[in-house]
Parts: sequence; C-alpha cells; structure tokens
Amino acid sequence: MCLTRFVPTDTPKWTDVLPLRMDAIVLAGGFATRLWPITRNRPKMFLPIGDTTVIDRIFRELEDDDRIDDVYVSTNREFAGEFRDHLADSPFEKPTVSVEEARDEDEKFGVVGALGELVEREGIDSDTLVIAGDNLISFDLSSFIDAFESNDGSTIAAYDVGDLESATQYGVIDIEDDRVVEFQEKPADPASTLVSIACYAFPAETIGLFDTYLSGENNPDEPGWFIQWLIDREPVYAFPFEGAWFDIGTPDGYLDAVSWYLDGGTLIHPESTVEDSDLGENVHVMAGATVVDSKVERSVVFPDATLDRCRIFSSLIDQETELEDVSLSNAQIGAHTSLTQTPPDPWVWDQYRDSE
Repeated sequence: MCLTRFVPTDTPKWTDVLPLRMDAIVLAGGFATRLWPITRNRPKMFLPIGDTTVIDRIFRELEDDDRIDDVYVSTNREFAGEFRDHLADSPFEKPTVSVEEARDEDEKFGVVGALGELVEREGIDSDTLVIAGDNLISFDLSSFIDAFESNDGSTIAAYDVGDLESATQYGVIDIEDDRVVEFQEKPADPASTLVSIACYAFPAETIGLFDTYLSGENNPDEPGWFIQWLIDREPVYAFPFEGAWFDIGTPDGYLDAVSWYLDGGTLIHPESTVEDSDLGENVHVMAGATVVDSKVERSVVFPDATLDRCRIFSSLIDQETELEDVSLSNAQIGAHTSLTQTPPDPWVWDQYRDSE
C-alpha cells in the first residue's frame, strides 16, 4: 500500500508519492504458565535461541526494515520492568514498552482486548504489523510486509501444519487465490491444515475497527475471532509460507525450536566447563555452566548450572541449579534447585525386600 501526498510545485501537477510507513505491535503479554518453572520469573520471549532470544530475532527484523516506524511491545505489568531493562541494554532504537494492567493470568484482557487498549493508549492510527513475540519463523518479515503492500488489505501469515489433529489447536483458514474465505478458531473438525500463526498486517482503517469489534460484545481473546469477524466485512489475504515455524509456548515447542536452530549440533559457551561428558544432538550449554561426567541430549543448560554424573534428555535446566547423580527426561528444573540422588542405606534395601 502506498500513501499519496500532494506537494505544490511550479506546475499544476502534484504527484509526490510516499512509500509505505507503518507501526508494529509485538505481543508479549502472556505469563507462559505451561513453561513454568522456567518462565516463572522471566518472559518466555527471553528464552535463548542460539546466541540471541526469540523476541530479539523479531526486533532485529523490525529494526532493519525502514518501513517500520514505531514498535510497541505489549506486555503485562508483572514483566514490564524486565522488558524495559532488556531494551535499555539492547541495540534496538524502535521498541518501546506499552503496559497492560494485568499482573497475572486471571486479570488478562484477552489478546484482542489488549490490542484494542494499546491502540487507544498509544494513539495508533497507521497501518500496523502485529506479531506474537514468541513466534519463531523462517520467513523474512520484510517479505510479509511486501505481500501486505501488494495486497492492499489485511494480510495474515499462514502455515500448513500437515495434519488435521494438529490443526485443531490453531485458527484454521480456507483460501481462494490467497484470499481468506473462511476462518475457524480451534475447530473440532478443521476444514484444512492451513493455520494462522499470529502474524498480521492491518491497514489503518482496520486498526480502527478493534473498538467496533470489542463494543459489540465479541470474544476479546484470540485474534482469530477478530479475523473471523473481519472477513465478513472486508477482504483478508493469506501469506502462505513454507519452512519453519515454532510456537514457543510449551517445553517441547521450545526444544523443537532450539533443535531446528542447532540442526543436530551443540552450542557450548566458551565460559562454560564441559569435562568427561557425552553431549548428543541439539544441546545448548550457557555461560558459567558446568557439566562433568554426564550425558546430555536435546536440552538447554542455563547459566551457572552444574551437572555432575547426570543423564539429561529433552530437559530444561535453569540457572544456578545443582544436579548430582540424577537422571531426567522431559523435565523442567527451576532456578536455584539442588537435586542429589544417592543410593539408599543397606537396611532400606533389606526392608524393601522383606516387605515383598
């Protein structure tokens, strides 16, 4: 989409044309309870993916695209300080924190409700990109913005999850010539395997419809309900893409994203210690961590954690945790935890045997 302005010249023809300019909203208001205790005291968007974080990958692309002016980070009051500190220490100049009033999951407005409040709070009246801050995607956001500009209308990113069972967990869309003709939010019997991935671009006039939608007692939660309402009122287009997409909302989802990034390899921070250990595929050991005489596979070991004579598979070991003689699979161990497994005294074995 192009915006046209008229500037007086020496001739009667006024033809100066401005390129697309838009704002962006990064959704980061969730409490990520499915990732507790790892995300009990940190936003899930700060979880590392290689040498960066999930949300910093998004910030970098928005920073580099000259069509994006302001970036609003929509977060809750509980994590607002963490986001402000993070941005203060970052190289990014565009993002600013916009705070919801919610302090826990029960107080949340719903995603659409939070969007409507942010639009009013920040006075947004321009074309706007909206993206979930826990989305790891393999396409360039600049390509998505190109599609929005070409479509000259609301555009949503769409991914084929490959099977109908998986599709029931998302907003499912049906398209004709890239125009969305049907949208079902988490249907029990999905019509297709093409789903919306919480990446949207809206024209300025559509941004103004959030208030209309919310005042009509519509569902204020998932954005899919807004899209379902919107397709009956104006054209909505899909941006189907192939490649990778991960929703960092569960331990498995996060470890899948890490595995995609590491591609079977390992990432060992130079300030960590790894001795006499077998590190399998897709292992990230962060700064200050110590891994001794252990076997680790498809796991993330956070800063200053210690693993001694452990067997760790598909697990998240948070910072300053101490594990000794422990075997774990599909586990999330919170920060500052100490776990030690020692063989029982002989009398315990005898008591157990006698009880049999």
